[in-house]
Amino acid sequence: MVTDNHQLLFAERALLADGWADDVVLAIGADGRIAALKQGASAAGARRLGGPVVPAIADLHSHAFQRAMAGLTEVAGQGDDSFWTWREEMYRLVSLLTPDDVAAIAAKLQIELMKGGFGRVAEFHYLHHGADGRPYGEPAEMSLAIVRAAELSGIGLTLLPVFYAHSDFGGVAPTAGQRRFIHDVDGFLTLLHGLVAPCRSAGARLGLAFHSLRAVTGDEIAAIMEAVPEHAPIHIHVAEQEREVEASIAHSGRRPVERLYDIAEVDERWCLIHATHATEAEVAMIAGSGAVAGLCPTTEADLGDGIFPAADFLAADGRFGIGTDSHVATSVADELRLLEYGQRLRDRRRNRLAGRPGASVGRTLFDRALAGGAQAAGAGGSGLSVGAPADLVVLDGRSPYLASVEGDAILDRWIFGGVGPAVRDVMVGGRWLIEDGRHARDEEVDRAFAAALQRLKA
Repeated sequence: MVTDNHQLLFAERALLADGWADDVVLAIGADGRIAALKQGASAAGARRLGGPVVPAIADLHSHAFQRAMAGLTEVAGQGDDSFWTWREEMYRLVSLLTPDDVAAIAAKLQIELMKGGFGRVAEFHYLHHGADGRPYGEPAEMSLAIVRAAELSGIGLTLLPVFYAHSDFGGVAPTAGQRRFIHDVDGFLTLLHGLVAPCRSAGARLGLAFHSLRAVTGDEIAAIMEAVPEHAPIHIHVAEQEREVEASIAHSGRRPVERLYDIAEVDERWCLIHATHATEAEVAMIAGSGAVAGLCPTTEADLGDGIFPAADFLAADGRFGIGTDSHVATSVADELRLLEYGQRLRDRRRNRLAGRPGASVGRTLFDRALAGGAQAAGAGGSGLSVGAPADLVVLDGRSPYLASVEGDAILDRWIFGGVGPAVRDVMVGGRWLIEDGRHARDEEVDRAFAAALQRLKA
């Protein structure tokens, strides 16, 4: 089955690409991929894993620096608090951050994400310049801070430098709070091209993002798309807020999703972040194009965005994945649970996203998020199969909740059972990064993160 160059892993239960299997041996090659697997196998000569094994999901939407804000925006303002008032506090944090701060915060976050069951993160990175808005001597300094963090943590990285040019529809000039984000087309393409070699060296995937239709024009999208490799993942925020929808209609007579499809050839490369306020026609449009809807339920709840029509989108065979966005939560279970519960609260019914009678909600959500996350992150195949990346999560078999069930009930217990920390070990690209709930560089990363938070507080 294997040679001496392979790691052998034995799982009593594993969720393979074609379903649950017992007594599975996985052979992990030196290239970090699954070289072979066998069901009904003996554990002899293999490392016995400490619980059920599932694939690691890709977190398809992250603003790493915002982890430093978690829990600090829960004081009521003078009026009706909203996304827009939250954004002003985010701008305050942005004004203080150095590249070293960003690297420290991102490394801490990335380790937390792995402990939550993620194996890859798509970093939607729009913080580019110095505090005065001028580029650093190395224009990619802030992006390289994210790459350095991923090299330290070991998480799979899809880096999405963000083009951001305006403050509102119609090319309105940016505000002072946005000065660290802003590029013209030529400057952005210079940034993007300068990241090709560092990302390749670090094993990171490089794509790009347009911040939103508020922040870019149709002509700018067209100019940048002419220079983008055909295989690059492309992300954009769209229709997150009702005010955004109203402004789009006032500017163009079209809703944001409609407008995006008017001006761009949206296909499987695209990930539409949030799409919260999508109509029935827009849901069909997104599903039919093969684009991924990037859903971030905890952030969308925290910011009061609204509830994405996920039940309708699933019925249309739409593709979705999950992200942690502003990182008020950092686990697979938190995002998938709230995605389902939001549908239940809106519809006043249970088990909204099971897909069909008799199906497990947890399994349906997990499978869809796994496939959608891999697509949006440009990470290739998803699931545990020969040739796939060896990105896997070992759930804690010591938990009586997990040990007492089999098959899809394992996922239902993990996601909906409130079983506490359930991730025991995480492998990414054939390397064990989390073992028994710990990362080898936890103490170092925690010290740097604590120092950054103290400096930002001063």
